[in-house]
Amino acid sequence: MSRKIKPFIFAFLMLGSFAWLSACGQNQTSQTPNANQANDQSPGNPTLRIPANKLIVAINAEQATLDPGVTMDNSAWKITYPAYERLVAYDGATTEIKPSLAKTWSVSEDGKTWTFQLEEGHRFSDGTPVDAEAVKFSFERTLKLGKGPAELFGVIQQIQVVDPYTVQFTLKKNFPPFLSTLATNYASIVNPKVMEHEKDGDLAQGYLSGHTAGSGPYMLSEWRKGEYYKLEKNPHHPNRDQIAFDTVLFKIVPDAAAQRLQLEKGEIDIAEGIPIEQIDNLDASQVTVVREPSLLVDYVYINTSRGNPALKDVRVRQALSYAVDYPSIIDVVQQGNATQMRGPIPKGLWGHDPSAMQYTYDPEKARQLLQEAGVHGLKLTLLYSDNKPWWETEAITLQALFQAVGVEVELKKVAYATMREMLDRGEFDLSLGVWSPDFGDPYMFMNYWFDSNNFGLAGNRAFYKNDRVNELIRKAATINDQAERERLYREAQKIVIEEAPYIYLYQKDFVLPMRKEIQGFVYNPMLEGIYNLESMKKPN
Repeated sequence: MSRKIKPFIFAFLMLGSFAWLSACGQNQTSQTPNANQANDQSPGNPTLRIPANKLIVAINAEQATLDPGVTMDNSAWKITYPAYERLVAYDGATTEIKPSLAKTWSVSEDGKTWTFQLEEGHRFSDGTPVDAEAVKFSFERTLKLGKGPAELFGVIQQIQVVDPYTVQFTLKKNFPPFLSTLATNYASIVNPKVMEHEKDGDLAQGYLSGHTAGSGPYMLSEWRKGEYYKLEKNPHHPNRDQIAFDTVLFKIVPDAAAQRLQLEKGEIDIAEGIPIEQIDNLDASQVTVVREPSLLVDYVYINTSRGNPALKDVRVRQALSYAVDYPSIIDVVQQGNATQMRGPIPKGLWGHDPSAMQYTYDPEKARQLLQEAGVHGLKLTLLYSDNKPWWETEAITLQALFQAVGVEVELKKVAYATMREMLDRGEFDLSLGVWSPDFGDPYMFMNYWFDSNNFGLAGNRAFYKNDRVNELIRKAATINDQAERERLYREAQKIVIEEAPYIYLYQKDFVLPMRKEIQGFVYNPMLEGIYNLESMKKPN
Protein backbone atom coordinates (compact mmCIF):
# COMPACT_ATOMS: atom_id res chain seq x y z
CA MET A 1 0.00 0.00 0.00
CA SER A 2 2.97 2.25 -0.56
CA ARG A 3 2.14 5.75 -1.67
CA LYS A 4 4.20 8.88 -2.12
CA ILE A 5 3.54 11.38 0.66
CA LYS A 6 2.60 14.89 -0.36
CA PRO A 7 5.68 17.14 -0.08
CA PHE A 8 4.18 19.63 2.36
CA ILE A 9 3.03 16.81 4.65
CA PHE A 10 6.46 15.19 4.52
CA ALA A 11 8.20 18.44 5.44
CA PHE A 12 5.79 19.07 8.29
CA LEU A 13 6.26 15.53 9.58
CA MET A 14 10.03 15.74 9.42
CA LEU A 15 10.04 18.80 11.67
CA GLY A 16 7.76 17.02 14.14
CA SER A 17 9.81 13.83 13.97
CA PHE A 18 13.08 15.61 14.76
CA ALA A 19 11.45 17.17 17.81
CA TRP A 20 10.03 13.80 18.87
CA LEU A 21 13.34 11.97 18.47
CA SER A 22 15.13 14.68 20.42
CA ALA A 23 12.64 14.26 23.25
CA CYS A 24 13.06 10.47 23.13
CA GLY A 25 16.81 10.84 23.45
CA GLN A 26 16.47 13.05 26.50
CA ASN A 27 13.89 10.79 28.16
CA GLN A 28 15.83 7.62 27.52
CA THR A 29 18.62 8.69 29.85
CA SER A 30 16.27 9.12 32.77
CA GLN A 31 14.19 5.97 32.14
CA THR A 32 16.84 3.28 31.71
CA PRO A 33 18.47 3.36 35.18
CA ASN A 34 15.05 2.80 36.82
CA ALA A 35 14.50 -0.25 34.65
CA ASN A 36 17.87 -1.75 35.68
CA GLN A 37 17.14 -1.18 39.34
CA ALA A 38 13.69 -2.77 39.07
CA ASN A 39 15.07 -6.01 37.66
CA ASP A 40 17.97 -6.40 40.10
CA GLN A 41 20.17 -7.72 37.31
CA SER A 42 23.83 -7.26 36.56
CA PRO A 43 24.25 -4.05 34.52
CA GLY A 44 27.10 -5.71 32.63
CA ASN A 45 24.85 -8.35 31.12
CA PRO A 46 23.61 -7.11 27.71
CA THR A 47 20.60 -9.45 27.75
CA LEU A 48 18.82 -9.73 31.08
CA ARG A 49 16.37 -12.45 32.11
CA ILE A 50 13.16 -11.89 34.00
CA PRO A 51 12.25 -14.90 36.19
CA ALA A 52 9.85 -17.40 34.61
CA ASN A 53 7.24 -16.72 37.28
CA LYS A 54 7.12 -12.99 36.53
CA LEU A 55 5.78 -11.06 33.51
CA ILE A 56 6.54 -7.40 32.84
CA VAL A 57 4.45 -5.44 30.32
CA ALA A 58 5.41 -1.89 29.37
CA ILE A 59 2.37 0.37 28.96
CA ASN A 60 2.20 3.99 27.88
CA ALA A 61 0.13 5.80 30.48
CA GLU A 62 -1.56 5.67 33.85
CA GLN A 63 -5.31 5.14 34.19
CA ALA A 64 -7.90 7.38 35.83
CA THR A 65 -9.96 4.61 37.49
CA LEU A 66 -10.03 0.82 37.72
CA ASP A 67 -13.66 0.55 38.84
CA PRO A 68 -15.38 -1.91 36.44
CA GLY A 69 -18.67 -0.11 37.09
CA VAL A 70 -17.18 3.14 35.80
CA THR A 71 -14.36 2.66 33.31
CA MET A 72 -15.04 2.35 29.57
CA ASP A 73 -11.37 2.11 28.67
CA ASN A 74 -9.51 -0.92 27.29
CA SER A 75 -6.30 0.50 28.72
CA ALA A 76 -7.73 0.09 32.24
CA TRP A 77 -9.31 -3.26 31.41
CA LYS A 78 -5.90 -4.86 30.91
CA ILE A 79 -5.51 -4.38 34.69
CA THR A 80 -9.06 -5.20 35.77
CA TYR A 81 -10.09 -8.01 33.41
CA PRO A 82 -7.78 -10.64 34.96
CA ALA A 83 -8.76 -9.50 38.46
CA TYR A 84 -12.46 -10.30 38.03
CA GLU A 85 -14.62 -13.09 36.68
CA ARG A 86 -17.86 -12.84 34.76
CA LEU A 87 -20.83 -15.13 34.23
CA VAL A 88 -19.53 -16.11 30.79
CA ALA A 89 -16.29 -15.63 28.84
CA TYR A 90 -15.00 -15.52 25.28
CA ASP A 91 -13.69 -18.84 24.03
CA GLY A 92 -10.03 -18.37 23.07
CA ALA A 93 -9.60 -16.21 19.98
CA THR A 94 -13.25 -16.47 18.93
CA THR A 95 -16.37 -14.43 19.59
CA GLU A 96 -18.12 -17.57 20.87
CA ILE A 97 -19.31 -17.62 24.48
CA LYS A 98 -18.29 -20.30 27.00
CA PRO A 99 -19.13 -20.84 30.69
CA SER A 100 -17.21 -19.01 33.40
CA LEU A 101 -18.87 -18.36 36.78
CA ALA A 102 -22.08 -19.70 35.26
CA LYS A 103 -21.91 -23.38 34.35
CA THR A 104 -25.27 -23.40 32.50
CA TRP A 105 -27.96 -20.91 31.48
CA SER A 106 -31.34 -20.75 29.76
CA VAL A 107 -33.50 -18.05 28.16
CA SER A 108 -37.27 -17.75 27.82
CA GLU A 109 -38.95 -17.86 24.42
CA ASP A 110 -39.58 -14.11 24.42
CA GLY A 111 -35.89 -13.44 25.14
CA LYS A 112 -36.64 -11.45 28.29
CA THR A 113 -35.78 -13.90 31.09
CA TRP A 114 -32.29 -15.31 31.52
CA THR A 115 -31.49 -17.83 34.26
CA PHE A 116 -27.91 -18.73 35.25
CA GLN A 117 -26.69 -21.59 37.44
CA LEU A 118 -23.36 -20.74 39.08
CA GLU A 119 -20.48 -23.13 39.53
CA GLU A 120 -19.56 -23.53 43.20
CA GLY A 121 -15.98 -23.16 44.38
CA HIS A 122 -15.17 -19.68 43.07
CA ARG A 123 -13.92 -17.26 45.71
CA PHE A 124 -13.05 -13.59 45.86
CA SER A 125 -9.48 -12.68 46.72
CA ASP A 126 -10.42 -12.38 50.43
CA GLY A 127 -11.82 -15.93 50.44
CA THR A 128 -15.51 -14.98 50.30
CA PRO A 129 -17.54 -17.36 48.07
CA VAL A 130 -18.95 -15.99 44.82
CA ASP A 131 -22.72 -16.54 44.92
CA ALA A 132 -25.93 -15.27 43.36
CA GLU A 133 -26.11 -12.38 45.84
CA ALA A 134 -22.71 -11.14 44.60
CA VAL A 135 -23.95 -11.24 41.01
CA LYS A 136 -27.08 -9.31 41.91
CA PHE A 137 -25.05 -6.76 43.91
CA SER A 138 -22.56 -6.18 41.08
CA PHE A 139 -25.14 -5.39 38.40
CA GLU A 140 -27.31 -3.32 40.70
CA ARG A 141 -24.26 -1.31 41.81
CA THR A 142 -23.31 -0.57 38.20
CA LEU A 143 -26.86 0.56 37.46
CA LYS A 144 -26.93 2.79 40.56
CA LEU A 145 -23.61 4.37 39.60
CA GLY A 146 -25.16 5.45 36.31
CA LYS A 147 -21.81 5.76 34.54
CA GLY A 148 -20.97 4.58 31.02
CA PRO A 149 -21.25 0.81 31.70
CA ALA A 150 -24.73 1.32 33.13
CA GLU A 151 -26.06 2.21 29.67
CA LEU A 152 -25.35 -1.30 28.44
CA PHE A 153 -27.34 -2.85 31.29
CA GLY A 154 -30.17 -0.34 31.32
CA VAL A 155 -32.21 -3.08 29.63
CA ILE A 156 -32.29 -5.01 32.94
CA GLN A 157 -35.61 -4.64 34.74
CA GLN A 158 -35.01 -6.95 37.68
CA ILE A 159 -32.42 -9.33 39.13
CA GLN A 160 -33.60 -12.12 41.42
CA VAL A 161 -31.69 -14.57 43.58
CA VAL A 162 -33.53 -17.87 43.03
CA ASP A 163 -31.23 -19.78 45.38
CA PRO A 164 -27.61 -19.28 46.57
CA TYR A 165 -26.23 -20.39 43.22
CA THR A 166 -29.00 -19.44 40.79
CA VAL A 167 -29.63 -15.91 39.55
CA GLN A 168 -32.30 -14.70 37.15
CA PHE A 169 -32.35 -11.55 34.99
CA THR A 170 -35.60 -10.10 33.68
CA LEU A 171 -35.15 -7.65 30.81
CA LYS A 172 -37.42 -4.74 29.93
CA LYS A 173 -37.36 -5.87 26.33
CA ASN A 174 -35.68 -8.44 24.18
CA PHE A 175 -32.01 -7.52 23.75
CA PRO A 176 -30.26 -9.88 21.29
CA PRO A 177 -26.64 -9.17 22.36
CA PHE A 178 -27.37 -9.67 26.10
CA LEU A 179 -25.40 -12.90 26.58
CA SER A 180 -22.34 -11.46 24.84
CA THR A 181 -22.43 -8.35 27.04
CA LEU A 182 -21.95 -10.59 30.07
CA ALA A 183 -18.41 -11.41 28.89
CA THR A 184 -17.34 -7.75 28.93
CA ASN A 185 -15.38 -5.95 31.60
CA TYR A 186 -18.58 -4.08 32.55
CA ALA A 187 -20.08 -7.40 33.73
CA SER A 188 -17.29 -8.10 36.24
CA ILE A 189 -18.59 -9.58 39.50
CA VAL A 190 -17.51 -7.48 42.49
CA ASN A 191 -17.24 -8.63 46.10
CA PRO A 192 -20.18 -7.08 48.03
CA LYS A 193 -17.83 -6.53 50.98
CA VAL A 194 -16.37 -3.64 49.00
CA MET A 195 -19.18 -1.57 50.53
CA GLU A 196 -17.16 -1.53 53.74
CA HIS A 197 -15.06 1.06 51.90
CA GLU A 198 -17.97 3.26 50.84
CA LYS A 199 -17.53 6.95 51.61
CA ASP A 200 -20.23 9.61 51.40
CA GLY A 201 -22.52 7.35 49.41
CA ASP A 202 -20.01 6.78 46.58
CA LEU A 203 -20.77 3.02 46.40
CA ALA A 204 -17.04 2.44 47.01
CA GLN A 205 -16.02 4.23 43.80
CA GLY A 206 -13.11 5.88 45.58
CA TYR A 207 -11.78 2.55 46.77
CA LEU A 208 -12.29 0.64 43.51
CA SER A 209 -10.66 3.40 41.48
CA GLY A 210 -7.34 2.13 42.84
CA HIS A 211 -8.09 -1.40 44.09
CA THR A 212 -9.66 -4.61 42.83
CA ALA A 213 -12.22 -6.79 44.59
CA GLY A 214 -12.82 -9.73 42.28
CA SER A 215 -12.47 -13.48 41.96
CA GLY A 216 -10.26 -13.54 38.86
CA PRO A 217 -6.91 -15.32 38.64
CA TYR A 218 -5.13 -12.13 39.75
CA MET A 219 -5.63 -9.23 42.12
CA LEU A 220 -4.05 -5.77 42.22
CA SER A 221 -1.55 -5.83 45.09
CA GLU A 222 0.13 -2.48 44.48
CA TRP A 223 -0.25 0.64 42.36
CA ARG A 224 2.74 2.92 42.51
CA LYS A 225 1.61 6.12 40.82
CA GLY A 226 3.54 6.94 37.70
CA GLU A 227 5.56 3.71 37.91
CA TYR A 228 3.61 0.45 37.77
CA TYR A 229 0.59 -1.71 38.58
CA LYS A 230 1.46 -4.97 40.31
CA LEU A 231 -0.81 -7.99 40.03
CA GLU A 232 -0.39 -11.11 42.14
CA LYS A 233 -2.22 -14.43 42.00
CA ASN A 234 -5.55 -14.69 43.76
CA PRO A 235 -4.71 -17.21 46.52
CA HIS A 236 -8.27 -18.57 46.40
CA HIS A 237 -8.63 -19.04 42.65
CA PRO A 238 -9.46 -22.68 41.77
CA ASN A 239 -6.75 -22.81 39.07
CA ARG A 240 -4.05 -20.96 41.01
CA ASP A 241 -1.62 -23.88 40.92
CA GLN A 242 -1.79 -24.08 37.10
CA ILE A 243 -1.05 -20.35 36.60
CA ALA A 244 2.58 -19.74 35.61
CA PHE A 245 3.05 -16.10 36.62
CA ASP A 246 3.03 -15.35 40.34
CA THR A 247 3.47 -11.65 39.56
CA VAL A 248 2.51 -9.47 36.60
CA LEU A 249 3.90 -5.96 36.43
CA PHE A 250 2.31 -3.36 34.15
CA LYS A 251 5.14 -0.88 34.02
CA ILE A 252 4.46 2.71 32.92
CA VAL A 253 7.06 3.64 30.31
CA PRO A 254 5.79 6.61 28.28
CA ASP A 255 8.99 6.90 26.23
CA ALA A 256 8.96 4.65 23.14
CA ALA A 257 12.75 4.60 22.83
CA ALA A 258 13.05 3.37 26.41
CA GLN A 259 10.49 0.63 25.77
CA ARG A 260 12.41 -0.60 22.75
CA LEU A 261 15.72 -0.63 24.62
CA GLN A 262 14.22 -2.45 27.60
CA LEU A 263 12.52 -5.04 25.40
CA GLU A 264 15.68 -5.87 23.47
CA LYS A 265 17.74 -6.05 26.68
CA GLY A 266 15.20 -8.34 28.33
CA GLU A 267 14.15 -5.86 31.04
CA ILE A 268 10.52 -6.20 29.96
CA ASP A 269 8.63 -9.04 28.29
CA ILE A 270 6.08 -7.10 26.22
CA ALA A 271 6.17 -3.53 24.87
CA GLU A 272 2.90 -1.83 23.95
CA GLY A 273 4.31 1.57 23.04
CA ILE A 274 6.87 1.01 20.29
CA PRO A 275 5.89 3.01 17.18
CA ILE A 276 4.91 0.92 14.20
CA GLU A 277 7.75 2.36 12.12
CA GLN A 278 10.27 0.81 14.53
CA ILE A 279 8.70 -2.66 14.74
CA ASP A 280 10.56 -4.17 11.79
CA ASN A 281 13.90 -2.92 13.16
CA LEU A 282 13.64 -4.81 16.45
CA ASP A 283 16.26 -7.45 17.25
CA ALA A 284 14.70 -10.55 15.66
CA SER A 285 16.98 -12.85 17.66
CA GLN A 286 15.32 -11.70 20.90
CA VAL A 287 11.89 -10.39 19.90
CA THR A 288 8.91 -11.79 18.02
CA VAL A 289 6.04 -9.69 16.65
CA VAL A 290 2.44 -10.85 16.90
CA ARG A 291 0.35 -9.66 13.92
CA GLU A 292 -3.40 -10.32 13.71
CA PRO A 293 -6.40 -8.75 11.96
CA SER A 294 -8.11 -6.33 14.32
CA LEU A 295 -11.49 -4.70 14.84
CA LEU A 296 -9.87 -1.71 16.51
CA VAL A 297 -10.60 1.52 14.66
CA ASP A 298 -8.88 4.90 14.83
CA TYR A 299 -11.04 7.94 14.20
CA VAL A 300 -11.51 11.64 14.98
CA TYR A 301 -14.35 12.91 17.16
CA ILE A 302 -15.91 16.10 15.80
CA ASN A 303 -17.73 17.91 18.61
CA THR A 304 -20.97 18.66 16.79
CA SER A 305 -22.79 20.50 19.57
CA ARG A 306 -20.37 21.66 22.29
CA GLY A 307 -17.28 22.60 20.29
CA ASN A 308 -16.64 25.46 17.86
CA PRO A 309 -20.09 26.59 16.58
CA ALA A 310 -18.91 26.11 12.98
CA LEU A 311 -18.86 22.33 13.60
CA LYS A 312 -22.65 22.29 13.84
CA ASP A 313 -22.70 22.80 10.06
CA VAL A 314 -22.60 19.44 8.25
CA ARG A 315 -20.70 21.05 5.37
CA VAL A 316 -17.83 21.98 7.68
CA ARG A 317 -17.67 18.44 9.04
CA GLN A 318 -17.74 17.01 5.53
CA ALA A 319 -14.97 19.41 4.53
CA LEU A 320 -12.76 18.05 7.31
CA SER A 321 -13.41 14.49 6.10
CA TYR A 322 -12.47 15.43 2.52
CA ALA A 323 -9.32 17.20 3.77
CA VAL A 324 -7.79 13.94 5.01
CA ASP A 325 -5.38 11.99 2.79
CA TYR A 326 -6.34 8.55 4.09
CA PRO A 327 -3.74 6.43 2.25
CA SER A 328 -0.97 8.77 3.37
CA ILE A 329 -2.22 8.70 6.97
CA ILE A 330 -2.12 4.89 6.87
CA ASP A 331 1.36 4.85 5.32
CA VAL A 332 2.84 7.51 7.61
CA VAL A 333 1.16 6.59 10.89
CA GLN A 334 0.77 2.81 10.60
CA GLN A 335 3.37 1.93 7.94
CA GLY A 336 0.57 0.41 5.85
CA ASN A 337 -0.65 -1.84 8.68
CA ALA A 338 -4.25 -0.64 8.47
CA THR A 339 -7.24 -0.29 6.11
CA GLN A 340 -9.32 2.84 5.51
CA MET A 341 -12.71 2.60 7.21
CA ARG A 342 -15.84 2.47 5.11
CA GLY A 343 -18.35 3.82 7.58
CA PRO A 344 -18.50 3.17 11.32
CA ILE A 345 -18.80 -0.66 11.34
CA PRO A 346 -15.41 -2.29 10.61
CA LYS A 347 -14.84 -5.02 8.07
CA GLY A 348 -15.05 -8.43 9.70
CA LEU A 349 -18.07 -7.59 11.86
CA TRP A 350 -21.54 -8.37 10.56
CA GLY A 351 -23.39 -5.21 9.62
CA HIS A 352 -20.39 -3.80 7.75
CA ASP A 353 -21.56 -2.27 4.47
CA PRO A 354 -18.96 -2.79 1.73
CA SER A 355 -20.94 -0.50 -0.59
CA ALA A 356 -21.16 2.40 1.87
CA MET A 357 -19.95 5.83 0.76
CA GLN A 358 -16.29 6.40 1.63
CA TYR A 359 -14.66 9.82 1.90
CA THR A 360 -11.61 10.35 -0.29
CA TYR A 361 -8.85 12.92 -0.26
CA ASP A 362 -10.29 15.93 -2.12
CA PRO A 363 -8.86 19.24 -0.82
CA GLU A 364 -10.62 21.23 -3.50
CA LYS A 365 -14.00 19.90 -2.42
CA ALA A 366 -13.07 20.62 1.19
CA ARG A 367 -12.34 24.27 0.35
CA GLN A 368 -15.56 24.51 -1.65
CA LEU A 369 -17.66 23.17 1.24
CA LEU A 370 -16.05 25.59 3.68
CA GLN A 371 -16.80 28.45 1.28
CA GLU A 372 -20.43 27.34 0.91
CA ALA A 373 -20.72 27.28 4.70
CA GLY A 374 -19.38 30.84 4.85
CA VAL A 375 -16.48 29.76 7.03
CA HIS A 376 -13.17 31.58 6.68
CA GLY A 377 -10.10 31.44 8.89
CA LEU A 378 -11.52 28.60 10.99
CA LYS A 379 -9.46 27.81 14.09
CA LEU A 380 -9.92 24.52 15.95
CA THR A 381 -8.19 22.54 18.68
CA LEU A 382 -7.21 18.87 18.33
CA LEU A 383 -7.11 16.98 21.62
CA TYR A 384 -4.90 13.93 22.16
CA SER A 385 -2.57 12.32 24.71
CA ASP A 386 0.35 9.91 24.97
CA ASN A 387 -1.98 6.93 25.39
CA LYS A 388 -1.29 5.66 21.86
CA PRO A 389 2.29 5.81 20.52
CA TRP A 390 1.12 6.82 17.04
CA TRP A 391 -1.08 9.73 18.09
CA GLU A 392 1.75 12.27 18.02
CA THR A 393 2.50 11.55 14.36
CA GLU A 394 -1.19 11.35 13.53
CA ALA A 395 -1.93 14.70 15.14
CA ILE A 396 0.91 16.42 13.26
CA THR A 397 -0.21 14.87 9.96
CA LEU A 398 -3.82 15.96 10.42
CA GLN A 399 -2.73 19.44 11.41
CA ALA A 400 -0.83 19.77 8.12
CA LEU A 401 -3.73 18.42 6.05
CA PHE A 402 -6.28 20.74 7.63
CA GLN A 403 -3.93 23.71 7.27
CA ALA A 404 -3.73 22.98 3.53
CA VAL A 405 -7.48 23.69 3.17
CA GLY A 406 -7.41 26.81 5.33
CA VAL A 407 -8.25 25.37 8.75
CA GLU A 408 -5.79 26.25 11.49
CA VAL A 409 -5.54 23.54 14.12
CA GLU A 410 -3.90 23.96 17.50
CA LEU A 411 -2.60 20.66 18.89
CA LYS A 412 -3.59 20.17 22.50
CA LYS A 413 -1.70 17.30 24.13
CA VAL A 414 -2.69 16.51 27.72
CA ALA A 415 -2.34 13.65 30.20
CA TYR A 416 -4.57 10.72 29.31
CA ALA A 417 -6.71 11.02 32.45
CA THR A 418 -7.21 14.72 31.71
CA MET A 419 -8.12 13.93 28.11
CA ARG A 420 -10.87 11.57 29.22
CA GLU A 421 -12.31 14.15 31.61
CA MET A 422 -12.36 16.74 28.82
CA LEU A 423 -14.01 14.27 26.44
CA ASP A 424 -16.73 13.49 28.95
CA ARG A 425 -17.47 17.19 29.45
CA GLY A 426 -17.27 17.99 25.73
CA GLU A 427 -14.39 20.44 26.17
CA PHE A 428 -12.78 20.06 22.73
CA ASP A 429 -13.33 20.75 19.04
CA LEU A 430 -11.63 17.70 17.55
CA SER A 431 -10.10 14.72 19.34
CA LEU A 432 -8.23 11.59 18.37
CA GLY A 433 -9.86 8.36 19.48
CA VAL A 434 -9.82 4.59 19.19
CA TRP A 435 -12.58 2.03 19.70
CA SER A 436 -12.80 -1.74 19.70
CA PRO A 437 -15.88 -3.90 20.30
CA ASP A 438 -16.40 -5.87 23.49
CA PHE A 439 -18.86 -8.20 21.81
CA GLY A 440 -19.42 -9.17 18.19
CA ASP A 441 -22.44 -7.04 17.36
CA PRO A 442 -22.87 -3.74 15.44
CA TYR A 443 -24.56 -2.40 18.58
CA MET A 444 -21.04 -1.80 19.92
CA PHE A 445 -20.46 0.84 17.24
CA MET A 446 -23.83 2.13 16.11
CA ASN A 447 -25.62 2.43 19.45
CA TYR A 448 -22.64 3.64 21.45
CA TRP A 449 -21.39 6.17 18.89
CA PHE A 450 -24.67 7.66 17.73
CA ASP A 451 -27.39 7.28 20.38
CA SER A 452 -27.94 10.74 21.87
CA ASN A 453 -28.40 9.16 25.31
CA ASN A 454 -24.70 8.28 25.31
CA PHE A 455 -22.99 11.69 25.19
CA GLY A 456 -19.38 11.75 26.42
CA LEU A 457 -17.35 8.77 27.56
CA ALA A 458 -20.41 6.53 27.31
CA GLY A 459 -19.67 6.42 23.57
CA ASN A 460 -21.19 9.34 21.65
CA ARG A 461 -18.09 11.48 21.84
CA ALA A 462 -19.22 13.63 18.94
CA PHE A 463 -22.21 14.83 21.02
CA TYR A 464 -24.26 14.06 17.92
CA LYS A 465 -28.04 13.86 17.79
CA ASN A 466 -30.30 12.79 14.94
CA ASP A 467 -33.83 11.65 15.80
CA ARG A 468 -34.09 9.32 12.81
CA VAL A 469 -30.78 7.68 13.68
CA ASN A 470 -31.95 7.24 17.28
CA GLU A 471 -35.12 5.56 16.02
CA LEU A 472 -33.28 3.18 13.69
CA ILE A 473 -30.54 2.03 16.04
CA ARG A 474 -32.83 1.66 19.04
CA LYS A 475 -35.19 -0.52 17.04
CA ALA A 476 -32.27 -2.62 15.77
CA ALA A 477 -31.26 -3.30 19.36
CA THR A 478 -34.58 -4.89 20.29
CA ILE A 479 -35.32 -7.46 17.56
CA ASN A 480 -33.86 -10.93 16.94
CA ASP A 481 -34.10 -11.02 13.14
CA GLN A 482 -30.47 -10.38 12.14
CA ALA A 483 -31.34 -9.55 8.54
CA GLU A 484 -33.77 -6.86 9.67
CA ARG A 485 -31.29 -5.54 12.22
CA GLU A 486 -28.68 -5.29 9.48
CA ARG A 487 -31.11 -3.39 7.23
CA LEU A 488 -31.82 -0.88 10.00
CA TYR A 489 -28.16 -0.40 10.79
CA ARG A 490 -27.31 0.12 7.11
CA GLU A 491 -29.95 2.83 6.79
CA ALA A 492 -28.54 4.53 9.88
CA GLN A 493 -25.00 4.23 8.49
CA LYS A 494 -25.96 6.15 5.35
CA ILE A 495 -27.15 9.05 7.48
CA VAL A 496 -24.17 9.19 9.84
CA ILE A 497 -21.64 8.88 7.02
CA GLU A 498 -23.24 11.81 5.23
CA GLU A 499 -23.56 13.92 8.38
CA ALA A 500 -19.93 13.18 9.34
CA PRO A 501 -19.89 13.51 13.14
CA TYR A 502 -16.64 11.53 13.02
CA ILE A 503 -13.75 11.30 10.59
CA TYR A 504 -13.54 7.57 9.89
CA LEU A 505 -9.79 7.06 9.53
CA TYR A 506 -8.74 3.41 9.54
CA GLN A 507 -9.11 -0.10 10.90
CA LYS A 508 -5.83 -1.00 12.54
CA ASP A 509 -3.94 -4.29 12.39
CA PHE A 510 -3.00 -5.68 15.80
CA VAL A 511 0.79 -5.58 16.14
CA LEU A 512 2.52 -6.44 19.42
CA PRO A 513 6.23 -7.08 20.02
CA MET A 514 7.22 -9.45 22.82
CA ARG A 515 10.17 -11.54 23.94
CA LYS A 516 10.51 -14.83 22.05
CA GLU A 517 10.23 -16.87 25.23
CA ILE A 518 6.62 -15.78 25.85
CA GLN A 519 4.24 -18.67 25.20
CA GLY A 520 0.47 -19.06 25.09
CA PHE A 521 -0.63 -15.52 24.23
CA VAL A 522 -4.04 -15.54 22.50
CA TYR A 523 -5.36 -12.43 20.74
CA ASN A 524 -9.12 -11.94 20.85
CA PRO A 525 -10.50 -9.00 18.82
CA MET A 526 -13.28 -8.58 21.41
CA LEU A 527 -10.65 -8.01 24.12
CA GLU A 528 -8.30 -5.53 22.47
CA GLY A 529 -5.28 -4.87 24.72
CA ILE A 530 -6.26 -7.55 27.27
CA TYR A 531 -3.99 -10.50 28.08
CA ASN A 532 -4.95 -14.10 28.86
CA LEU A 533 -2.48 -14.02 31.75
CA GLU A 534 -3.76 -17.20 33.38
CA SER A 535 -2.67 -19.35 30.40
CA MET A 536 0.51 -17.53 29.33
CA LYS A 537 3.94 -18.73 30.43
CA LYS A 538 7.71 -18.66 29.94
CA PRO A 539 10.12 -21.61 30.03
CA ASN A 540 11.97 -22.14 33.32
